[in-house]
Amino acid sequence: MTSPLLHRWIKTECGRAKYTELAARPGALAKLRLGWFVLVAALRDWRLPTA
Repeated sequence: MTSPLLHRWIKTECGRAKYTELAARPGALAKLRLGWFVLVAALRDWRLPTA
């Protein structure tokens, strides 16, 4: 489910696991939360080396 492009932005294993969990949820609010999570995770993981 996780694309290699997202692995470039979300670098931690726990972040990737949380992304998979959030992406599986249906509904508009779930998609909004997923987008918010990706934005915040990308900002937090920006300085980490690519795993």
